[in-house]
Amino acid sequence: MLNDLDISKVNHVYVKPGRTDLRRGIEGLCAIVREDLGLEPLDGSLFLFCGTKSDRIKGLLYERDGYLLLYKRTSDGKFHWPKNETEAISLTQESFNNLMKGFDIYPGIRPFQPTAY
Repeated sequence: MLNDLDISKVNHVYVKPGRTDLRRGIEGLCAIVREDLGLEPLDGSLFLFCGTKSDRIKGLLYERDGYLLLYKRTSDGKFHWPKNETEAISLTQESFNNLMKGFDIYPGIRPFQPTAY
């Protein structure tokens, strides 16, 4: 099993609620951060986006020398993603680790729901 990803060096971790078209690249995701969330993608925060199927997420992080684009797809199940599209949600290290392990980021943690084959 992999260790938890250390995000202690990022300013914040923000979740973009609702579904995002994950075909967007860095520039498209930056536009979402600026226009939809009213935040600045260059501030050293990690921004997370979920696709329509809820089985994959993208992350956007600006480091001093450029952008880092992250992608995670579950092998079985879906992410418990917030559906309220009116505000960004800020995560703690613990909430981020729970999300990456397939647990809900809200109280009452639930594991991945397996998909039918």
